Amino acid sequence: MIEPNPKADLLRYLQDGRDALLWKLDGLSEHDIRRPLTLTGTNLLGLVKHIASVELGYFGDTFGRPFFDEERPPWWYTEDAEPNSDMWATADESREEIVGLYHQAWEHSNSTIATLTLDAIGHVPWWPEERREVTLHHILVRVISDTQRHAGHADIVRELIDGTVGYLKGNDNIPPGDQAWWEDHRRRLERVAREVGNG
Repeated sequence: MIEPNPKADLLRYLQDGRDALLWKLDGLSEHDIRRPLTLTGTNLLGLVKHIASVELGYFGDTFGRPFFDEERPPWWYTEDAEPNSDMWATADESREEIVGLYHQAWEHSNSTIATLTLDAIGHVPWWPEERREVTLHHILVRVISDTQRHAGHADIVRELIDGTVGYLKGNDNIPPGDQAWWEDHRRRLERVAREVGNG
């Protein structure tokens, strides 16, 4: 009989999301990883930067384990930062710097997860007072959800850049089909959409 290990299960799904998100940068130019491909500016490197800040906040500040020196946090991590500043990388912030920060965030988060029990209590400073108190379990579920959501955004952005799709390296989770099959599939969906839309 397999012994249940909820913390290990949660961490595995968190790591899957982390890996999926970073994989979307592989093989792309500096221009492509920074390109805003939606009206709200969604871009691959910005998604990585954002999720790094999510982990550092929720697994760090929430449980009294801050990652940044309180006297000198990065400009985009402060309360008075410009809106959306954690969703894009400046010209001075390199791919290596942002990806490196994300890896450091993993280590910091993993340390918090290993150190605390799932029912350990934390306080989310930026949430309303009446729901600020949380458990590590709650935060793990929330961060997994956020990471997987943004990994999905990254999947779509990457497909828009060069047509590359899939969930994880070595496990794309996409039905088999060559380019002609996918073009036919898309035409069929477009046909159905027009039929229904004009009905």
